Amino acid sequence: MKILGPLVMVLAIVFAAWVGTACLHLYTFFGVVLPYAAIACFFVGFIIRIVRWGKSDVPFAIPTTGGQQKSLPWIKQAKVDNPFTYWGVVARMALEVLTFRSLFRGAKAEKTEDGLHIGSSKWLWLGALAFHWSMFIIVLRHLRLFLDPVPAWLGVLESFDGMFQIGLPIVYLTDVLIMAGLVFLFFRRVVAPRIRYISQPMDYFPVALLLTIAITGIVMRYGFRVDITAVKEVTMGLVTFHPVAGENIAPILYMHLTCVCVLMAYFPFSKLMHAAGIFFSPTRNMPNNSRAVRHVNPWNYPVKVHSYQEYEEEFGEKMKKLGLPLDGDE
Repeated sequence: MKILGPLVMVLAIVFAAWVGTACLHLYTFFGVVLPYAAIACFFVGFIIRIVRWGKSDVPFAIPTTGGQQKSLPWIKQAKVDNPFTYWGVVARMALEVLTFRSLFRGAKAEKTEDGLHIGSSKWLWLGALAFHWSMFIIVLRHLRLFLDPVPAWLGVLESFDGMFQIGLPIVYLTDVLIMAGLVFLFFRRVVAPRIRYISQPMDYFPVALLLTIAITGIVMRYGFRVDITAVKEVTMGLVTFHPVAGENIAPILYMHLTCVCVLMAYFPFSKLMHAAGIFFSPTRNMPNNSRAVRHVNPWNYPVKVHSYQEYEEEFGEKMKKLGLPLDGDE
């Protein structure tokens, strides 16, 4: 049920969009009301999560590091793996976000008949990198539907994405990579016993939803072609707040759009928020300077400091009787 449940939910979403447009002709709901509601849910939920994270106290300096901390001058410091300054943190974070560096360098332990085997996570790194970068480029390509005029750099990006000139219409490289990445990430959870054991329905649902979005989008481009002019009228209407109900567009567009809307509404309340959460993680966004800077726990209750001078003023007479030296006697 952990796998079947999310798949049934995604199929139900697709079926509801098809029935709602092809049979019930609810174009205004699926083309106007639902997108606006999803966008509002996305931004409100996103802001709430960010504000909540931003207000959270960080009681200790807990950056996770993988190299030599800054210490003595003749000991070489790992400036990226173990940053001492905030610029070092920026460099480390950039490598983490853009290249998934920690995942690339990670290892996994597996128990075999011969004993404990230490393996690499390179396949996971490659699949994750292919999916995330392809998703990013595809989102940029879709800006063509929301901008008028279309900027020149977008045409350059599309030319680069279709540089192999395969098929007509030209097959985009990102379409192939995102499918390969999503299929790998999905079947990794299904096939690997250890990953399948710890996976929950909330882990399968977003992957299945993203797969459905990718499949319906690819089918629209290379199979059931839709009127791109009518599609842009709908998207530009949403952007300019002059919505248009695209009644002459094939239902597959609304199946695709409905899945995107569900993903947007689901995003702020799911594990997908790791996309923003990584910037708020104290294990990543703090320099490892605890030897040079004192970090005070904000959870500590106020404590009145009793200096030695105040101690002498309070107990000086008793100390003299006991023959103990006082600073004031020097």
